[in-house]
Amino acid sequence: MMLLGLVLHAATPYFAMDLGFIKDPNSSNFFFDLLAHFIHAFRMPTFFVVAGFFGAMLYYERGARKMLSNRCKRILYPFLVFLILLYPTFVFSWNYAFEIVEGNPNAAQDVLTYISDPINLIPIDTWHLWFLYYLMLFTLAAAGLSSLFKKQTSFTSAFRKKFEFIIQYPILRILVFALFSFLIFLLIEDAIFIHSTSIVPDYITFLYFFIFYLVGWALYKSKHLLDSLKKMDRFSTVLGVLLFGCSLFLQIQIFESEDNKLGGILMLVSSLMLWCFVFGITGLFIRYAGKFSARMRYVSDASYWVYLVHYTLTLIIPALLFQWEESAGLKFIIVILSTTIFSFVTYHFLVRGTFIGKFLNGRKYSRKLGDIPRD
Repeated sequence: MMLLGLVLHAATPYFAMDLGFIKDPNSSNFFFDLLAHFIHAFRMPTFFVVAGFFGAMLYYERGARKMLSNRCKRILYPFLVFLILLYPTFVFSWNYAFEIVEGNPNAAQDVLTYISDPINLIPIDTWHLWFLYYLMLFTLAAAGLSSLFKKQTSFTSAFRKKFEFIIQYPILRILVFALFSFLIFLLIEDAIFIHSTSIVPDYITFLYFFIFYLVGWALYKSKHLLDSLKKMDRFSTVLGVLLFGCSLFLQIQIFESEDNKLGGILMLVSSLMLWCFVFGITGLFIRYAGKFSARMRYVSDASYWVYLVHYTLTLIIPALLFQWEESAGLKFIIVILSTTIFSFVTYHFLVRGTFIGKFLNGRKYSRKLGDIPRD
């Protein structure tokens, strides 16, 4: 899910629609709008379900204090360090790309002058690291709630029984959890959710994604039922795709008619789509990726670093290609390949076996696949 962020950000310069992102003035294709919209439909909800599951694992196996200590080391400290270190590159690449689009022949010089003022390098936005920010907030909230209800054994037991009953039935679990998402959509009066990247916490972003985190958290206490997610996993995923198509159709109808009478239906369809994808994709991974793979473990270890450093590249490389009058598809391939190669090569030689790798993943790892541990 983290690596799909690279695909998402590499696609944005080539959107056909103007959604406020930096756009390539010479190359666009509606395919990339669809691709990004599709990835956005399931990526972060699924990620936060998985994050909640492993957050609960730390809490119940190590205790609240060690769990919070671990999350500070693996989430809070990397967030603070890399936001400060990478922020100048975010500011430079974004402004440079914007100036290139505007046709400024002195783009690089003007942007360097702008960032030479230290006031412009003070982080006022979390950029693509917003998920680490909220993940730490979710960790604190979930640990607090669990500690609060720890002694309420009758309540927690009843809750777990209801949760386990719901989670075993594919249609029921989709309907029940879709209701919570539907209520959030009603609250914001829109089925298109855009997360906040502000330094100031946004309660809607918190509520929207905390639901997914809590489902993952509760799922850990019922981990003996994980195999039940394989029930109708293919059907759920296919249904999610069909509902995704329906949501696009409804969005087009609302946009063309400028009438939001279909808004309620769109909210319902989007809510069902979210949970079809979450349970369907998670079930598919349990089914097909449940066995140990050294290569997949390596990719998983690398994904943290790759996600941290890729964003600047998906801004600066497209900016260098803006004047090249080639297809959006070719440019996208160049951006995705060059960004991926750079990110993984730097991970392999500069991160994996160094103090940076230990800082991000908790230990230094050997660069040999044969030495990758199973734990």
